[in-house]
Amino acid sequence: MGVGALSQDRFRIAIVGSGPGGISAATHAAKLGVSHILLERTDHLSDTIYKYQRGKFVMATPDVLPLRADVGFAAGKREAVLGNWDKQVSELKTNVRYNAEVVEIKKDGDIFNLKLASGDMVQAENVVLAIGLQGNLNKLACPGADNPMVQYQLDDPEEYEAENIIVIGAGDAGVENAVALAKQNSVVILNREGEFARVKQGNLTLILNAIEKGDIQCYYNSDPARIEDKAMIINTAEGEARVPCDRIIARIGASAPRKFVESCGVVFPSKDRSALPEVSPTYESNVKGLYIIGALGGYPLIKQAMNQGYEVVEYIMGNKIAPADEPLLRKKIAPLKTEDVDAVVNEVRAVIPVFAALNPLVLREVMLESDFHAIKQGGTVFRRNDYTNSFFTVLRGSVAIELNPADPSQVVKLTPGAFFGEMGLISGRRRTATVVAASDCVLLETPRRTMLKLIGSVESVRRTLDQTAIMRQVQTHLAPGVPTEALKPLVESAELKRFKPGEVIFQQGDKGDDMHLIRAGSCTVSMRVGGRDIVLSYVPSGNYIGEMALLSDAPRSATVKAAHATETIRIQGDAFKALLNGQPELKAKVEAKFRQRIMQNEQMQRRPEAGNIIQFLIEQGVGEGTDVLLIDESLCVHCDNCEKACAETHGGISRLDREAGPSFATIHVPTSCRHCEHPHCMSDCPPNAIHRTPGGEVYIDDSCIGCGNCERNCPYKVIQLAAPPEEKFNIFSWLLFGKGPGPGEEMDYEYKKKKAAGDAYVDKAKRAVKCDMCKGIEGGASCVRACPTGAAMRVSPEEFMSVALLTQ
Repeated sequence: MGVGALSQDRFRIAIVGSGPGGISAATHAAKLGVSHILLERTDHLSDTIYKYQRGKFVMATPDVLPLRADVGFAAGKREAVLGNWDKQVSELKTNVRYNAEVVEIKKDGDIFNLKLASGDMVQAENVVLAIGLQGNLNKLACPGADNPMVQYQLDDPEEYEAENIIVIGAGDAGVENAVALAKQNSVVILNREGEFARVKQGNLTLILNAIEKGDIQCYYNSDPARIEDKAMIINTAEGEARVPCDRIIARIGASAPRKFVESCGVVFPSKDRSALPEVSPTYESNVKGLYIIGALGGYPLIKQAMNQGYEVVEYIMGNKIAPADEPLLRKKIAPLKTEDVDAVVNEVRAVIPVFAALNPLVLREVMLESDFHAIKQGGTVFRRNDYTNSFFTVLRGSVAIELNPADPSQVVKLTPGAFFGEMGLISGRRRTATVVAASDCVLLETPRRTMLKLIGSVESVRRTLDQTAIMRQVQTHLAPGVPTEALKPLVESAELKRFKPGEVIFQQGDKGDDMHLIRAGSCTVSMRVGGRDIVLSYVPSGNYIGEMALLSDAPRSATVKAAHATETIRIQGDAFKALLNGQPELKAKVEAKFRQRIMQNEQMQRRPEAGNIIQFLIEQGVGEGTDVLLIDESLCVHCDNCEKACAETHGGISRLDREAGPSFATIHVPTSCRHCEHPHCMSDCPPNAIHRTPGGEVYIDDSCIGCGNCERNCPYKVIQLAAPPEEKFNIFSWLLFGKGPGPGEEMDYEYKKKKAAGDAYVDKAKRAVKCDMCKGIEGGASCVRACPTGAAMRVSPEEFMSVALLTQ
């Protein structure tokens, strides 16, 4: 027992839970000679890490955060980490009581009474809850979830051999389990998103490499539908898939042991399952003297929890020390001309609704990954058609969203608390508007991966984003200039809908009782004429569909299908009609578009071949592209100037094959990058070498390692692995410096160089190459500029209709 104990079972500090935070708090108390007891319900320290899979490599992230603890911690194998802690806890004479599960904590005056499962009582002046979340694992809710082949923990992956195993969950635990099991088993991993946004960088590299090598099969944008005998039925973007399996390991997170924590008197800010208790900057809960640290307090990473354990003891002892992340956060908030981190945290929570429900400790972590910007009035945040994808919130001042470049009066002004840039999180298309500072302002810019992680783990963030985003998108694409108050009834009745490729949104002849605003993806509009379907139009994101039946009070005049994975905002017909009745200008615009669509549909019915071209383009994947090279074969003279210009622009390697690719009527789709809305190539690049510029070009930088993932993942086969071309004769280099091949020596120059170097010669490594739309080159794509007849053209999805009509 430490020095200064009040009695045998009464202590200055009782720490519940011996995870990283609890160990750090107890060892610091021991070192300071403070009366303490560490209560652990099992017979060993740190049960969560103890239950990590055997041989797991424990990471010490975030790297930039210094460690503040009396016990060491460095990245290493689970066994080494636990062994080191056992040794140091013993050396510091830490007072640990094992097999001491706390079942009740009650405060009597200034003393806490802790009741153990054994019936024993422990008294303490202060309590530190460091119990984590892993004792309350989330469970599957699909039919068949009680099947005995479902488990929620993996102790030793080497116990399993030659099994078909499905791992559900795209967090660190799921990724680590899948990678370890893949050594001896056939493994499938389910990711409900399109990327691994929540994992540490090291695990991201591991899982992408395993998928690339074929060791693991990944179902993206998928979730369990039901579990049958020896199989799981999976909902995928393309429909249901039946995957045979011997075992299912679900690593879908955990939630706070709310019932127990609330019984201690601690208040949660909401009823959300993901909600965490409120704590002060010193980690004190609403119950005076009861402190919460670690995952239960919002910091799930080991180093963060250990820092908190050290700091909470200092706070209990009355010492004022800054948290370990304080210096880093002070640098982050420098644009605000203050060093008071707590004040900024409180301001963000008070001003910005999307972050209001975040535990202060979680918000500090978000701020560490984000940036504050102080922008003067008139300064540009981003421009229309930029391809940036970060998320912005307004902390101070205001910004103006310029909806129409041709009409400066069409602006939406956002004041403190508002957010913008949310479409970058979901659609992958260009920014739909220019945003400028309407006054001097302070903005918080949060990276896309950070926001995706919050959306996936914090229900309040997702709900707030959805509600506000619906309002914003209705204001931007459906009802610009209409006051927010007038739109509230419509927005409150709206809901988000998701559709798989080819799925019918509504059918010709159906009753029209709603309309849809396309939030992400795109749709085709077709009509049944003469016993066959004729495609009338292609509708990309940012447009609405279904209004014609509402305006005419007639059945649906056409069928609308999702061209690829699509998300819409479904708007109730009665709410839409009520809005139009109260907004005559908006009603006139919608009716004008209605008349325009009727004329367009009639035109397409007279020229069904144009609809066939649109259907052909969509079948070739052009619908998910953002900038596509097409060739009008009625104008093409087969001079190959386009290929030659591409090669000359890119060091001798053409990124385009004019002859390859399908054709329909006079439209030819050559083998050239589509610059997809959601690039398949970007989702599985180990060195993160594939990027998108603000202008929209998807390109590959010099960090490419030639792994071939992008080449395999591109469904349109427009990426190739190529070595640098042979060096060409340059008279000045050859004469003046003796470098490069001489006249006529280009063919055998590399051979001579290899022979001279012997074993020291290094073959030219192949790297991935693809069309980059000649980024940075004035005048645009060289293939289009080099075409003498105008046959080559680059088009966006919005231009498909005009292309289809012009080529008929």
